[in-house]
Amino acid sequence: MELFIKNMVCIRCKMIVKLELEKAGLTFDRLELGRVHITGTPGLDQLEEFRQGLINSGLELIKSKKSILVEKIKNVIFEMLNNTAEPLRMNFSDHLSEKLNLDYTYLANMFSESQETSIEQFIIKQKIQKVKYLISCNELTLTEISWKMHYSSVAHLSTQFKKVTGITPSIYKQYPQSRYLLLENV
Repeated sequence: MELFIKNMVCIRCKMIVKLELEKAGLTFDRLELGRVHITGTPGLDQLEEFRQGLINSGLELIKSKKSILVEKIKNVIFEMLNNTAEPLRMNFSDHLSEKLNLDYTYLANMFSESQETSIEQFIIKQKIQKVKYLISCNELTLTEISWKMHYSSVAHLSTQFKKVTGITPSIYKQYPQSRYLLLENV
């Protein structure tokens, strides 16, 4: 039985899901971002305990096919943003279509209908979140961050950053107090 999980976007989320599965006495053979494959036949009480454990951790089981597809799209995006060591060898729309084996126009329409934003705008916001994190770590220069996040230049990164947050990455880096003002912006 395959279960789909909303808001499961990182390794920490996978650890939480694994813990909740163990608490509920459920066994699994595959655990990926956004989904888990349960082995055997789980009892209704086990599934309810698992569902409640997820809710308490800020995650939730997804039931509708449309919501499952949107979460799959988000998970491909999160994978892409978390695996920035190597650039994509094709444009993102083709990558997404290939990963999900569906036409990009269909995916884009489904996503924007459900999320009230385009896939492109969602990606930009997620990239800026990652850039904010990388700036906060203070380990990379803006040039290194722009390269790591696959921007064509620091100027492109700065323009997008300012459009989303209202300030430049340099100001964000220079004035740590500005970070608290931006927590809700992205």
